[in-house]
Amino acid sequence: MSRADDLETLLTPVVAAQGCELWSLEFSMQGRRSLLRIFIDSPAGISLDDCERVSRQVSAVLDVEDPITSAYTLEVSSPGLDRQLHKPEQFARYIGAMVAVKLRMPYQGRRRFQGRLNGLEDGDLVLQVEDTEFLLPLDAIDKAQVVPVFGAAEEQAGDAAVTGAVREGDVMGDEPARDADHK
Repeated sequence: MSRADDLETLLTPVVAAQGCELWSLEFSMQGRRSLLRIFIDSPAGISLDDCERVSRQVSAVLDVEDPITSAYTLEVSSPGLDRQLHKPEQFARYIGAMVAVKLRMPYQGRRRFQGRLNGLEDGDLVLQVEDTEFLLPLDAIDKAQVVPVFGAAEEQAGDAAVTGAVREGDVMGDEPARDADHK
């Protein structure tokens, strides 16, 4: 297991106890300091108060357990509207949404795809790009993220694309979104 995996195992119940989900985390060594960046989510969205509360609890657990022996910076935030997708269950929540996918190796001569996520099938991502459906192996994905859809495109794309991408508490400009239904 990697250091990030160990930290995820340690911190998932801590974040859950605060009424949030550990969406993902990043751990990187930067010279003499390390950076631990935690992304949290909840059905109602994430507020600054949520980030502060989770940060305090995570910090207390890290102080006691001491899994990072060097100096480090802790950051806690929402994954945002253009959130990265890492796990099959995260992809499943965004079926119907627009996603951008970058593969580790080219598939049919290309590494980048953007289209509607139609589902998951036997370890493959089913992605509709214009009039072509691609089956992209999950283990070949280098990076995948939700592409927020706004304005007239929402009406054309249908409710599924919007409900997966915009939720209450996610910030768009100065106003929080009000659509709390998501997959």
